[in-house]
Amino acid sequence: MENHDFQISDEDLNNFRERGYNDDLLPKRQSERNMGIRNYFTLWMGSIHNIPNYAAVGGFLFLGLSPINVVFALILSAVVVAVFLSLNGVAGSKYGIPFSIHLRSTYGALGAKLPGFLRGCVAAIAWFGLQNYTGSQALLILIGKLWPGFLRLGGETKFFGISIPGLISFTIFWAINVLIGLGGGKILNRFTAILSPLIYIVFGGMAIWAVNAAGGIGAIFSYRAVETSSSVPPVLIYLMIINSVLAVWAAPGASVADFTQNAKSTKAQMIGQMLSMVVGYAIFALFSVVILIGGSIRYGTQEWNVLNIIEQWDNLPAVILTMAVFLLTTISTNATGNIIPAGYQILALLPKKINYRKGVIIAGIISFVIMPWKLMERSDSIYVFLNAIGAILGPVAGVMIAHFFFSEKQELDLNQLYMDKTTDNTENPYVGINRNSYIATIIAVVLCLSGQFIPVLSGISDYLWLVGFFFAFVLYLILDKLWPVKRTGVTSNKK
Repeated sequence: MENHDFQISDEDLNNFRERGYNDDLLPKRQSERNMGIRNYFTLWMGSIHNIPNYAAVGGFLFLGLSPINVVFALILSAVVVAVFLSLNGVAGSKYGIPFSIHLRSTYGALGAKLPGFLRGCVAAIAWFGLQNYTGSQALLILIGKLWPGFLRLGGETKFFGISIPGLISFTIFWAINVLIGLGGGKILNRFTAILSPLIYIVFGGMAIWAVNAAGGIGAIFSYRAVETSSSVPPVLIYLMIINSVLAVWAAPGASVADFTQNAKSTKAQMIGQMLSMVVGYAIFALFSVVILIGGSIRYGTQEWNVLNIIEQWDNLPAVILTMAVFLLTTISTNATGNIIPAGYQILALLPKKINYRKGVIIAGIISFVIMPWKLMERSDSIYVFLNAIGAILGPVAGVMIAHFFFSEKQELDLNQLYMDKTTDNTENPYVGINRNSYIATIIAVVLCLSGQFIPVLSGISDYLWLVGFFFAFVLYLILDKLWPVKRTGVTSNKK
């Protein structure tokens, strides 16, 4: 396919290096952009079928929609997420720049540090730890099936609130995730290419088992969860599900340039991501609903924890294979959405002292030290955390897209974006803080969080990402009309 994206020259790259920029922050040469449609198609497939996503679907079934409507709502959510990922990924694929530089173009060199820290350090590292803990629980079940005595190691001894078997399981799973993160996008491409076929084989087999266990597909789609709430209009429930799925993808969606910087072309990443999300979620929506309801019918209880369903199987090889694939999908999710962005953002904060690999190691150590198992002591911890992430990163995403497409009109000046800090940069539009971006983001975040304290605004609490994104988007455009940021010439992108 013909490529109209900006091609960086060796002369410009050498110039940026002389200005003190680490190679990991530099725009990618065309020869380094090796991710095509197939790579992006498989990139997110492994990130969809993870344990928290199955738990979320279980919660959706209690909202009052029929099973088939939950499937449709998930597919519609996937379309929205796909559009978001594709659009926010254009800056990365067009110029070959990572998220930290994309963020600089929106918030300014100084202004980018706070939203970058919130996404790349707070959100990514905390979520990395939480995902490691949920994955380690699957590993603990798997080891327990193979070696029952392992679960009795240390007796009742606790280490900072976690059992000895739990700590060992967590440490092993944590180490594997960090190693995958150290390999970066190249290792991840190979990993997801192998994982994707396994996902369809294993989860397809689970879906067939669930249909047989329930007595047919009709029994599954006619099933109704008890104690469902029918007082909320269906259209609002659809919006709640869309918002929840967007919150899951809020962090990787904001920093998607870390992956699209490696795209062969903008067209490739947009087609690949659209197909990945829509096809992947269509399959996940059907499989998850069928598996959870089929398992609930089979065991006579409404069981929305997919691990508990698998643990009750009496077929040991099937348990081992399924748990292993769940572990692999969690690793894929953790690498794409958490440890890789965290590594790049820590690098961006200290570019002269830290490279990407050191950033991954630092992020990994912090994720262990915060003891994520303590964060998971409450059953609703994941949902509270995701809601908070949506409230913060929804506005950030809204401002990023509004700025790039409407203020910059998709044209960035790389020479000024990679500014020479030894010269006078007073005329540089990317220096300091972009006032309009900050005002729009802060007001939108305050609006989202105010629903927790102001009764009249409590209704927005179920739609924080959507409210934050659209409010910040519109407010930024208004501010940019009233007080436009000074622009200078831009680099040509027609080479």
